[in-house]
Amino acid sequence: EEPLPPAVPSCPLPGKICDVSRGERPGSCCGMAMAGFRTAKYQLPEWHRRNAGVYNQAYAASEESGRDRAESKHLSKHAAGCAQRAQQHSKSTLCQRLQDVHFWRVELQKEVMELDAETNLLAAQKLRLERALDATEVPYGVVTDNLQCRDRRQPPDLAIDEVERQLLKEAELIRNIRDLLKRTIIQATNQIRSNRIQKEVCELDWSDKVQTYHIDDKCVSYNNDSTNIQAHPSSVKFEENASTPKTWAQFSHDNIYNAEQEKLASVQLRSLINNIIHDASEDLRMQRAAANEAFDNHCRELDDCKFKLEQHLAKILEDIGEEEANIVALKQAIRDQETHLKVAQTRLYDRSFRPNVELCKDEAQFRLVSEVEELTVFLEALKRKLMESEQCLKNLEETRMQLEKEIAVKANSIFIDRHKCMTFRIRYPVDLEVASYK
Repeated sequence: EEPLPPAVPSCPLPGKICDVSRGERPGSCCGMAMAGFRTAKYQLPEWHRRNAGVYNQAYAASEESGRDRAESKHLSKHAAGCAQRAQQHSKSTLCQRLQDVHFWRVELQKEVMELDAETNLLAAQKLRLERALDATEVPYGVVTDNLQCRDRRQPPDLAIDEVERQLLKEAELIRNIRDLLKRTIIQATNQIRSNRIQKEVCELDWSDKVQTYHIDDKCVSYNNDSTNIQAHPSSVKFEENASTPKTWAQFSHDNIYNAEQEKLASVQLRSLINNIIHDASEDLRMQRAAANEAFDNHCRELDDCKFKLEQHLAKILEDIGEEEANIVALKQAIRDQETHLKVAQTRLYDRSFRPNVELCKDEAQFRLVSEVEELTVFLEALKRKLMESEQCLKNLEETRMQLEKEIAVKANSIFIDRHKCMTFRIRYPVDLEVASYK
């Protein structure tokens, strides 16, 4: 605080020189002839009193002027000191505000960069999902083609076997995987949108902080010697929509918190995508191995069955040849028996023409009759056997045809399973997880 100016000591006013009043003037020696001159003049005491009054008035004015100068000087120094201190305090407050703005600006910038990096990582994971989804088209086409090819099997091989069950299970698994990948892609798309929206919010807040920092930094640089300062009387007011320091800090805090939450959700989604792709790839690989094993086992069973059928066919063909030879032998035996019968019947016939008593039932006659009966019995037995042999040959031919048909069916099934299905399954992707990076 500035020291007070020294006080000016007061002096007593000079005493009266003459106490004679204007009405007590002594008589003039000039008489009535000087009356006009006497009325316009003051007496000497009056002149002294007037001068004393002027002196007193000038002295009082001087004394008041001294006090006013002292007070003005003191007020000017005090006002200058207060203004300097107020300006310095305002500058310190602005500097502290700059630090606060800089802190939140750095935090927001860091959050924007981290959120942008996380969004890029999530976009890469989404691309992996899309590639994995595209990669499932090949195995699904393979499984569908396998099922369609196996529908062209001929009865009785057109059966719901283990291969059929594994292929249906594989097709259902691929459909479930595709549905899961599609839902996850939609979830990743929504999360990327949320990340970008929150990033824009943080960027707007960061941009406002940058602009505010420049404004406050410019305000800190102002001083009394600045050339770009002006009077703005209307600026001394608070805006109706102005925030408080608490709401101002809470706004940025909420933006950063929301960004952290979106970033955490994005990280968890990326981990989930990794697990989904890995599990889907593993499930698909295991099911593919199970289907291939079922194909291998079924093809071995078909080969074994076809081999046994071919063995039976060879035996049937051998039996057919032997049966045909047997029928030829039977026919020859029947012809021989018929010849023997003709001989015996001819003998009986000729002996029936014996004359008179010569027509005797002798031993020869009985023997010829017995021979005819025996030959007839054997001939009938041979004919029955010939019919049985011909029926047996017919059965063998039917069996041969059935075996050849079964062998053709097995060959067709082997061709479909081994050369159509298993050959086409070579195009099956080895690893869905690896395919998601390509």
